[in-house]
Amino acid sequence: MSVNLNHDAEDFLEDHDFRSGYISIIGAPNVGKSTLLNTILGQKLAIVTPKPQTTRNQIRGILTTDNHQMIFIDTPGLMDPKYRLQSEMVRTAYGALRDADVVLFVIDAARQNEKIEEKILERLCRVKNTRKVLILNKVDLIDKRKLLPIIESYSEKLEFDNIIPISAKTGDGVPELLNQIKSFLPPGPQYFPDDQLSDLPERFFISETVREKIMLITQQEVPYASAVVIEEFERKQRGKAEDIIYIRAIVYAEKQTQKQIIIGKGGKLIKRVGELARLEIEKFLDSPVYLELYVTVKENWRRDVRKLKELGGFLDL
Repeated sequence: MSVNLNHDAEDFLEDHDFRSGYISIIGAPNVGKSTLLNTILGQKLAIVTPKPQTTRNQIRGILTTDNHQMIFIDTPGLMDPKYRLQSEMVRTAYGALRDADVVLFVIDAARQNEKIEEKILERLCRVKNTRKVLILNKVDLIDKRKLLPIIESYSEKLEFDNIIPISAKTGDGVPELLNQIKSFLPPGPQYFPDDQLSDLPERFFISETVREKIMLITQQEVPYASAVVIEEFERKQRGKAEDIIYIRAIVYAEKQTQKQIIIGKGGKLIKRVGELARLEIEKFLDSPVYLELYVTVKENWRRDVRKLKELGGFLDL
C-alpha cells in the first residue's frame, strides 16, 4: 500500500518535535463537554443550551500551536436511548473512542449521574493504549472539600492517567488540562492548516446555530423533535454594496402541533429564532446574511433511519 505524504507530513518525518493527536470528550448529558470545547478553542464552535442532548453529532475542533496540533471531538451526551435518534447519538459518542489518543471523561462534580457514568466506565475499561483523563467539571459550583471523596471514588473504579478539576465556564483549570494533553500526544504530523478551526462544513454550523435558538426558545418535547437542514447557501451581489449571503433553511418538526409552536402566534417565534440566529451566523461568516426559515412536518423522523438520513446527514448513518 502506498502512502502519499503532504508537505506537513514530510516535514514531520524530518522533525519529530511536532506532536499531534485526537482527543475525545465524552460524558453524560449536560456535564459541560461543549462548553469545554468552546473554552479550549477560545471561540464558540459547539452549540450550548441548558437542555440535555443538545449535541447530536461529533463536533471536531482543532487547536494548533507551534509544536502541537490537538483535534478535539465533542460527542453527544451518553444516555439510555429511547428512540432511534438517541441510539445513533450513543453509537456516535462511543465511536469517538476508537482512534482517540486521549479520552477526556467529563463529569459534573456538582451532580453526578451514577447510572450512566458506570456504563461509561465499563466501556473505558475496554479501551486499551489510550490515555484517560477524568475531568471534574463545574467545580465553581461546589465546596472544594467535596472533591477529594469524588476523586477517591472514581480512582477505585478505573486507573486514570490524571484527574483534573476544572470549570469549563470560567476557564479555571483548563490551562493545566491542555498542558497535560500536550504531554500525552504522540509524535505526529500537522493534519490541518494553522488557522483551521474545524473540518466540518459551514452549512453544518449554520444549521446548528438555528437549532440552538429553537432549543433555547421552545420547551418540552419541541426542541428534541426539531431538525434543521440548509437548503440553499449562496453569496449574492448587491450592486455596489458588499455581497450578502442568502441562506434558506428548513426546520422540521414531527407533528403539526410542534410546527405551530415553532412558528408561534403570527409567526413571532420563528421570526425571533431567525433574528437571533442571523446575528450569530453573520459573526461566524464575517458577512451580511439574509436568512429565510421555513417550518414543515416530517412525522416520526427521530425513529426512522431513512428519515434520519434524509435530514441532511447530521448523523453518520
